[in-house]
Amino acid sequence: MRQELLNRLRLLLWAGAATGLAVASLVLFVLTLAGFPLVLVWIGLPMVFGGIVAVRPIGNVHRRYAGALLGRELGSPYLRPVPGNLLVRLRALLADPATWRDLAWLTVNATVGLALSLMAIVEAILDLLFWWLPAGVLIRVHAYLACALLAPNDRTTLAQRVQQLTESRAETVDTSAAELRRIERDLHDGAQARLVALGMSLGMAEEQLARDPDAVRALLAEARETSSQALTELRDLVRGIHPPVLADRGLVGAVQALCLASPIPIAVQADVPQRLPAPVESAAYFAVAETVTNVIKHSGATAAEVRLEHRDGALHLQVSDNGTGGADPARGTGLRGIERRLGAFDGTLAVQSPPGGPTVAAMVLPCALSSPRTSPSCGTG
Repeated sequence: MRQELLNRLRLLLWAGAATGLAVASLVLFVLTLAGFPLVLVWIGLPMVFGGIVAVRPIGNVHRRYAGALLGRELGSPYLRPVPGNLLVRLRALLADPATWRDLAWLTVNATVGLALSLMAIVEAILDLLFWWLPAGVLIRVHAYLACALLAPNDRTTLAQRVQQLTESRAETVDTSAAELRRIERDLHDGAQARLVALGMSLGMAEEQLARDPDAVRALLAEARETSSQALTELRDLVRGIHPPVLADRGLVGAVQALCLASPIPIAVQADVPQRLPAPVESAAYFAVAETVTNVIKHSGATAAEVRLEHRDGALHLQVSDNGTGGADPARGTGLRGIERRLGAFDGTLAVQSPPGGPTVAAMVLPCALSSPRTSPSCGTG
C-alpha cells in the first residue's frame, strides 16, 4: 500500500509539473508563432531562434518522464549543433527534422496537453481519495502523446547517422593526414638525416682510404654508429605505425607488454577468446596506449588497471586509475584524439573522472571475432 501511495503521489506531482510545462509551451508557442512573420524585418530572428532552443529542454523533460512511465528509452532526436552566427545556426535548426516535431509538440502540448494535465491533476487527487480507481490514466495518455511526437523516428535516426558518419569520416581524414605528416617529419628529421650523414662519412672514407687508414677506420666506426641509430629510429617509427608485438601476439599480448613497461604497476585483465580484425586491434591498442600515457603523465596515480572483454558483438576496454581525477575530453589531454580514433569504427569513449578521482575511461568498439586466440587472456600485474 505504501508503494502504491508513493506511485500515486508521484503521478500527482508529474501532473502538476506537466501543467506548468504546458503553460510554458503555450507562452513559447505564441512567441515563436509571432516571430516567424517578423523574420522579414530581422526582429523575429532572435524570437524564433530563442523559441526553438527553449522548447528543447521542455521536450527532453517529457522524453525522460514519458519513457520512464511507459518503460521505453527515448533517445535524443537532435542533430549536433552547427557553429556560426545566428542566421547560420537558425538555418541549421530549421533543417533539423526534430525541430519541426518539437514545434508540432509545442502546439499540441499548449492545447491538448494543457487540458490533459489539468484534468490529470483532478484525476490524481481522486486517485488518492478513491483507491479503486485506476491510477494515472490521463497521465499515461499524455505520455503516449509525447512519445508519438517526441521520440526519434526513422528519418531522424537516419539523419543522425549520416551526420555522425560525415563527421567521423572528416575526423578520420584529418587524423590520417596528420599521421602522414608526422611520419614524413620523423623520416626527414631522423632516419633521412642520419642516412645522409652516413653517405658523407663513407664518401670521406673513400677519399682518405689510400693516404690515412686510421682516419678511415674512425670514419667507418662513425658510419656504423650512424647506421645503427638510423635503424633504431626506423624501428621506432614502424613500431609507432603498427607495433610488431601487436601482429605477433595480438591485442592482449601487446597491451600486456605495454603495461609491463609502465613506470607504475598496471594490472591487465582480459577475456578476448579470439583474434580481432587487424584495424580494430590497432585502434584498440593505440586507444589504450594513449589512455595509459595520460594516466602516467597527468593523473598522479600510483596504480592502474586495464580490462579488455569481447561481448555482445563489441570489444569493451576500460582503463582505471587511483589518481587525482579531473580528466575531461573537452580539455584535451589526448582524449579527443582517442574519441576520433574510436569514432572511425563507430566506437565510443565515456570518461568518469570526478575531482579527487578515481578515473575510469570506458571504450567500446563494435567488432566481430576473426580467428582463434594466439595470446593469453590471463591477468598480469
